[in-house]
Amino acid sequence: EKLSLFAVTAPGLEELCAAELREMGIAAAAEPGGAAWEGTRAQLFDANLRLRTASRVLVRVAEFRARTWFELERHARRVPWERWVRPGGAVRLRVASKKSKLYHEGAIAERLLDAVARSVGPLGSAGTAGGGDEEDEGAEGQLFVVRFHYDRCTLSVDSSGALLHLRGYRQALAKAPLRETLAAAMLLGSGWDGAAPLLDPMCGSGTVAIDGALLARKVAPGLASPDRTPRRYAFLEWPDHDARLWDQAVARAAAEALPSAPGPIVASDRDAGAVEAARANAERAGVLDDLALEARPLSAMEPPPGPGWLVSNPPYGVRVGEAEGLRNLYAALGRTARAKLPGWTLALLSADRALEAQVRVRWEEALRTRNGGIPVRLVVARVEG
Repeated sequence: EKLSLFAVTAPGLEELCAAELREMGIAAAAEPGGAAWEGTRAQLFDANLRLRTASRVLVRVAEFRARTWFELERHARRVPWERWVRPGGAVRLRVASKKSKLYHEGAIAERLLDAVARSVGPLGSAGTAGGGDEEDEGAEGQLFVVRFHYDRCTLSVDSSGALLHLRGYRQALAKAPLRETLAAAMLLGSGWDGAAPLLDPMCGSGTVAIDGALLARKVAPGLASPDRTPRRYAFLEWPDHDARLWDQAVARAAAEALPSAPGPIVASDRDAGAVEAARANAERAGVLDDLALEARPLSAMEPPPGPGWLVSNPPYGVRVGEAEGLRNLYAALGRTARAKLPGWTLALLSADRALEAQVRVRWEEALRTRNGGIPVRLVVARVEG
């Protein structure tokens, strides 16, 4: 059976996600908001388990034109809801309608929920989800995503459940935590190959270093735990779930993991509390032995023998401190890099070109996205010797 699949990403990460899928042997194409392909149930499992930059994986289950409530109801009753919802199960709908005759999103949801109940019987609970992924983290129930655009309805079922950046390890947080999917995008977008030395001298709760260790060891992000037990996914509750095929996907991913990172990964922060948080998170991810974690200021960083990659998410002055007060921090990063990191590659997530300029290197933009609603760029530069 071929499924119409779509991996959702943050804006700007579409090409990275498509490249990840192609590395898995999946012929995916980047589209606005993610990457699309026609694939098998096994590929659905692999995408959820292995994608580092995707937020969730959707299965497009129906597409039709509807300009009246009668048309919507007629098409909705043809959808095989019983494939994804058990009797008595909970259901959530996220509805968006633009430039369509049927513009009342609550009324659209009401008709669709009625169709689900007609198909599978009374629901345990049913409702509408928030407008964005951030609004329903941890919410219960099978999610369906409904998009009306110019009277064309696309109906998708979410196969992931909790957002895929929730690997499970990041429970201890420092200031302005970085999503795991964005940390992975920084590493992939910087050109780091997983074998060269990696350094994050402003590591916070350790997300860049930890996801770096997972990447270096070829550990699927869905297996980010000491015993490599997979996290939970929505598709595990589908009535037609193929448990044998899923077990095979998990076994393949687990067998590919390396016993240790091939190169040194060093993470430090001037905040000792942040370093302790990073240590606890790394232990939960099963990669603590792959990291050298230390509390030390930026100017005292001790890089491993290089050249390698410095990849970091420094404060922008938007949420943590003021931009003017950060000029010295960025200038110090530049001085320290020129003194200690000749031949290295620098990659920073930046929200302020004026602060970038303080580092005094020749930056190139690798990607643009958003971090916590803030427009940011990943900028990459080579440190001259």
